[in-house]
Amino acid sequence: MEILFVADPLESFKIYKDTTFVMMRELQRRGHHISACQPKDLMWARGGAVTAYVRDITLTGKPDDWFDSKQVSPDERPQALRDFGCVVMRKDPPFDSEYFYATHLLEQAEREGARVFNKPRALRDHPEKLAIMEFPQFIGPTLVTRDANDVRRFHAAHRDIILKPLDGMGGMGIFRVKDDGLNLGGIIETLNKDGAQSLMVQKFLPAIELGDKRVLVIGGKPVPYCLARIPQGGEVRGNLAAGGKGVAQALSDSDRAIAEALGPILAARGLLLVGLDIIGDSLTEINVTSPTCFQEIMDQTGFDVAAMFADALEAAHAAKA
Repeated sequence: MEILFVADPLESFKIYKDTTFVMMRELQRRGHHISACQPKDLMWARGGAVTAYVRDITLTGKPDDWFDSKQVSPDERPQALRDFGCVVMRKDPPFDSEYFYATHLLEQAEREGARVFNKPRALRDHPEKLAIMEFPQFIGPTLVTRDANDVRRFHAAHRDIILKPLDGMGGMGIFRVKDDGLNLGGIIETLNKDGAQSLMVQKFLPAIELGDKRVLVIGGKPVPYCLARIPQGGEVRGNLAAGGKGVAQALSDSDRAIAEALGPILAARGLLLVGLDIIGDSLTEINVTSPTCFQEIMDQTGFDVAAMFADALEAAHAAKA
């Protein structure tokens, strides 16, 4: 099968931890042919199909120079997306205007016959902070607002809170305000831009000390191990990008219950790979754009997450063939 990855520049990959890299490696091991492009390489013109300028690559197995490409110039080989067996959207956040436009181009490619995972419409319909609103039975006290007085009332009720921007990633822009309310006004002004921008406020969950767990769901089924991202050095954030320590562990009963409840629903919407963030027994985010942590779980447990993903991708392709 010919598989196209829409991703960040290949030269930027840190292959010792990159999830897209191990996906490619497993798929190439199975005999599939890998191509790659960036969202900026997508184009459409009236009378034609959505096309990408692609690089046909072979993974070398070397730590440096980890891939060979047949193409030298970026516009050397255009190919319609419908001609690939699967298109895997793996562009990292932020979910900005260009990402949004890319999902529309990918959706047009679907209308032309392309098979895209995760499904472009589902990417738009599941903003990673807000998607939890559909599942209130699994989340802790949460508020979404742009009004400063709403935030103050929430703080008065819960006394210890987390505030974060709706478009943040990697732990950026996350603040904790304790019972004393120190600097709450300044934090609200920073995040809501004087009432022009919405933010999320959640009751602080002490279980963060045990880790912000990334639970992967592939093809509607949970990976049996999660990665607990444990805050370090007085940090409140467990994100690996914010210095958290990743510790793989078996799913708890509540982790599995949440994953098994959401997995089939999200898979039916075209979300082949989802990353659920869980603190204690509470769901905090649903990550759909470019979920990671494959390598950390594989290295620490021996469970082959990449093989589970490749199985699911092959099955999805066969089901749509």
